[in-house]
Amino acid sequence: MTSHFRNLAIIAHIDHGKTTLLDALLKQSNLFRENEITPERMMDSYDQEKERGITIFAKHTSLKYRDVTINFIDTPGHSDFSGEVERVLGMVSSVLLLVDAQDGPMPQTRFVLSKALKMGLCPVVVINKVDRPHADPDRVLNETFDLFVELGATDQQLDFRYCYASAIMGYALKHYEDKPEDMSPLFDLILDAVPPPKDDPAAPFLMQAMTIDYDQFVGRQATGRVLGGKVTKGQRVLWQREGQDPTHATITRIEGYSGIKKVEFSEGVAGDIVSVSGIEEVNLGDTLCDPDHPTKLPPIAIEEPTMSVNIMINSGPFAGQDGKDVTFNKIKERLLKEKKSNISLRIEEFSGEEEAMTVYGRGELQLAVLLEAMRREGMEMTVSKPKVIIKEIEGEKSEPIERVYVETPEEHSGSVIEALSRRKGEMQQLSTDENGITRFEFLIPTRGLMGFRNDFLTMTRGLGIMTSLFEKFEPWKGEIPRRSKGALISINQGKATAYSMGALQKRGTLFVSPGDAVYEGMLIGENSRDNDLVVNVTKGKQLTNVRASGTDDTPIIVPPRKLSLEQAIDFIEDDELVEVTPRFLRTRKRALKEVERKRQK
Repeated sequence: MTSHFRNLAIIAHIDHGKTTLLDALLKQSNLFRENEITPERMMDSYDQEKERGITIFAKHTSLKYRDVTINFIDTPGHSDFSGEVERVLGMVSSVLLLVDAQDGPMPQTRFVLSKALKMGLCPVVVINKVDRPHADPDRVLNETFDLFVELGATDQQLDFRYCYASAIMGYALKHYEDKPEDMSPLFDLILDAVPPPKDDPAAPFLMQAMTIDYDQFVGRQATGRVLGGKVTKGQRVLWQREGQDPTHATITRIEGYSGIKKVEFSEGVAGDIVSVSGIEEVNLGDTLCDPDHPTKLPPIAIEEPTMSVNIMINSGPFAGQDGKDVTFNKIKERLLKEKKSNISLRIEEFSGEEEAMTVYGRGELQLAVLLEAMRREGMEMTVSKPKVIIKEIEGEKSEPIERVYVETPEEHSGSVIEALSRRKGEMQQLSTDENGITRFEFLIPTRGLMGFRNDFLTMTRGLGIMTSLFEKFEPWKGEIPRRSKGALISINQGKATAYSMGALQKRGTLFVSPGDAVYEGMLIGENSRDNDLVVNVTKGKQLTNVRASGTDDTPIIVPPRKLSLEQAIDFIEDDELVEVTPRFLRTRKRALKEVERKRQK
């Protein structure tokens, strides 16, 4: 019976406590021994998720409460990974919307909530972090209701159920004045407010692949909700894909979750979320059904990417010194493997002069996560500056526009507003609260945000918060100012010396430390002026046999600014590249002959 299941996704803005809430629910569902050690943020199993403190991939877990199986899907909170959210919402009957009791609804809350409302889901709201000293749950509840109204929620959706919680302390409250005990009020609310699946156990088998995984023992696995009937090991099914003839296949394994552990099931029944193996070429959106009752479900609709980047072999002087996979065939093979499981990325072979693969994505963070994964697998590559995707709409050249939400202390707001306006931004809203925090919204071309995040942190002294969401395509806005400062370019190959760096650090900000290997054409720093400057960072001090007071003073070197992968992609211009290897990130000029000409001048 489907009444024994509840399927829901947890959605929220970054750092509002989705994964911590799941930790509390899992710990209180008697899945672990009393002395069993459980890690923090159990669902963040991917290494980059633990390091960055964000959820990147949607993940499924399951637990029992009062003989009911509750299937939770933990979704990413960053707009770059919204493709993960869009496809998993098709597997659930409701969503658990987490809102911070102090911050209230944030930009990403708006994005994921609008997706859920459009699909007709009735969210359950959890006001989280009520234990914080500045929590104001009543204000946040009113702001959440206003957001529902703003997003066009129906009367049924506006009548949402809610509770209060402190995920980190492990309790939920039906009423704010209640005494904190455990998560039972939230469990009870889920059973009461989340409708069971409407799938018919007596109907023929039907399922759509919503996520794809790979197991080295059983091959590709398709995960989805069983929309009708049941599926058993050894069962023959019909596999259907858009644009291809139907194919018969045999299910070799069925798996589900008990907590965070994958377990083998004897069968998958209507309403449950399971993973099936046996179809080696299965892909996202494919339909699996009973051969005697062929049914084809519509493909999964995912919003289009807004930017692209070219990935090539490492052609720099240090190529092959660090990575194990350095050929174009290895890069191509890895990216085509990614294409099979990541529906929100579009990957094609570049049709220009150079041998390259073009990756289309939703934002710089999404592209950086892919590149970081590749370098950790031992690959070397060079990456171009991301470019926005240009469309022709009604005969007019159009580009992606983003809605930017900024929160900054009032004294820094003027410089941020001026900078965004220079980048073709149009202000939509401005307000300052009693605490001196200014909040404003801009509509700005995606091009205008490229390379701006580092400047934004400098302008606000690290106190500003900026979030952007794709809005729409609009006619081309014209030229936008590029990087305001030039680069310091190495004139030769060798090792950086403290002696030369001591003199050069007056010229700008350096990216290298004494002893770092550099080569001709490598960007070793940011110039303090707007022009590129060719410099010698390998020059050593001339040694003489004359000693004099003060001549042997060691120069004081300012610690270098080490660029992360996202910062390096942000920093470079069209004629520059990022060199990515397992241990090093370097930026360099695309055409090294140009550096030679500058040296001769």
